[in-house]
Amino acid sequence: MKTESIAATTGMGAVDLAVTDGDRALRFYRDYVGLTPLPSADGAIRLGAGARELVVLHPDAERPVVPRTSGLYHLALLVPDRRELARVIARLGRLGWDQYPTDHVMTKANYLSDPDGNGIEIYTESPEDGTMGFGNGTFVAYDKDGKPRSGRDPIDLDELFSHLREDDRLEVPMPEATKMGHVHLHVADVDAALRFYHDLVGFDVMGHVPGVGFVSAGGYHHHLGLNTWAGRGARPAPPGSAGLRRFKVELPARRDLEDVVGRLEHGDVSVTEEAGGFAAVDPSANRVLFTAAA
Repeated sequence: MKTESIAATTGMGAVDLAVTDGDRALRFYRDYVGLTPLPSADGAIRLGAGARELVVLHPDAERPVVPRTSGLYHLALLVPDRRELARVIARLGRLGWDQYPTDHVMTKANYLSDPDGNGIEIYTESPEDGTMGFGNGTFVAYDKDGKPRSGRDPIDLDELFSHLREDDRLEVPMPEATKMGHVHLHVADVDAALRFYHDLVGFDVMGHVPGVGFVSAGGYHHHLGLNTWAGRGARPAPPGSAGLRRFKVELPARRDLEDVVGRLEHGDVSVTEEAGGFAAVDPSANRVLFTAAA
């Protein structure tokens, strides 16, 4: 039986993270990443762009991220253009934070980790430069002229910084158009994760090679990345560890949310009402919250 696809305009929402030091994490996500603190009434530290909530910090972890466990590989903040990506990279450089600007051809991405080891990608779309996808059992990339590329070259920073204006201030927060572009997870088994996120949730499979799967809604290159780079069979982190609490999938309408919940329940997945939506746990113990637009 063909899997019913999730609504095409589905997107990713806020990611909740456990951290060991709330004040330090707030300074990092505000001053280094460029997110804006938002009102909070429950002890969590909420940050976003404009009024859009993107990262929620829970300062109750007892230890940093534990390597080689399932959970977050990275959350990926999508900025609207190269100028904003250049601003972030220049700001992090001035502040001396480790970062890895990478040219994926169809996106320009920067990789870093927060003080507890939670992974972060900040990227912008650049489809005019070419494509990157899957082929022959691995990643393949081609530039706009059809020439093969590695898809992992360093970004041409001279070109990127040319998009900054002479009077640009590096401390300006991320613009309100910034959103959660995708979330990339460490999972114990990619096939099991695809059965959950494709067969039940309804994301379309955009690529699948040994140890990696990408799924999305509406033909996007990926809203969710799934990998076994932490080790096949990776176990969840022990209690008290920094890392992923949950991530949010935002559906366009209540009817679309009910469709997903119905498929999960039909697949014998436990679904609970939580925070204005419905929460479930994937086969690698990653918690996902499904919500509908107001």
